[in-house]
Amino acid sequence: MTSQPSLRGKTLFVSGGSRGIGLAIALRAARDGANVVIAAKTDAPHPKLPGTIHTAVADIEAAGGQGLAVTCDIRDESQVEAAVAAAAERFGGIDICVNNASAIQLTPTLQTEMKRFDLMHGVNARGTFLVSKTCIPHLKRAENPHILTLSPPLDMAAKWFAPHLAYSMAKFGMSMVTLGLAAELAGDGIAVNSLWPLTAIDTAAVRNLLGGDTVAAMSRSPQIVADAAHAILTKPSREVTGRFFIDELVLMEEGVTDFSAYGPKDGEPVADFFVPDAVFEQVRTKVGRALG
Repeated sequence: MTSQPSLRGKTLFVSGGSRGIGLAIALRAARDGANVVIAAKTDAPHPKLPGTIHTAVADIEAAGGQGLAVTCDIRDESQVEAAVAAAAERFGGIDICVNNASAIQLTPTLQTEMKRFDLMHGVNARGTFLVSKTCIPHLKRAENPHILTLSPPLDMAAKWFAPHLAYSMAKFGMSMVTLGLAAELAGDGIAVNSLWPLTAIDTAAVRNLLGGDTVAAMSRSPQIVADAAHAILTKPSREVTGRFFIDELVLMEEGVTDFSAYGPKDGEPVADFFVPDAVFEQVRTKVGRALG
């Protein structure tokens, strides 16, 4: 009987993991007995957003893992360096870097203030680069090191840029970090991949920015992304790198055929943006259905 892939004893450094997809990934690892560092800004309760770094760690420890909460704005180099150092000191190293933190504003060019442009590029592209860079020396000493970034395939189609140019530039900047680092770090055996959902995911961003309860009702649970992330992060790092994964396709390869547990309760989930047409063709070919 073969043992199930596990993250037991591994240390994950997760940016922006107070809630949503980042927290779901953290909790999935915690159920294996992993150590999880939550590096995010939400130190105190937010009036519009659930969870803090402290409630996240409490949930991680209740799930069976060990947690460390570190207040960290990933745009600030000194804060990132301090957070990574605290993680390595507490747990003896870092095995996995999860770039989950992201800023979003879906506005056309004339409605995008430059301070919002700077925020999105500072968090998304620069923050992903900075967190990855700072974790690399520790990852080089790890047994099966991974960098996983929550960002889309590099599909350079105008339809993804025209409606919200600033956000798309910043989000694809995260994916460019994956593309470059995968090749740069191949000799070190560090896997560098991206993961993106096929469908909309029920997160605070969806509820607050993308249509509220209406879109949330047509979305899947963050658990589908967490399960896909777990499948990727337990693979041999030298064998799986430079990939732009889609959650449902990852889980299909793991043998999952029924996705109803992830929601929504009624009907098909609505498709996410940034998903290339070829991916939808793959899904239609494999399961014979289209998305809403």
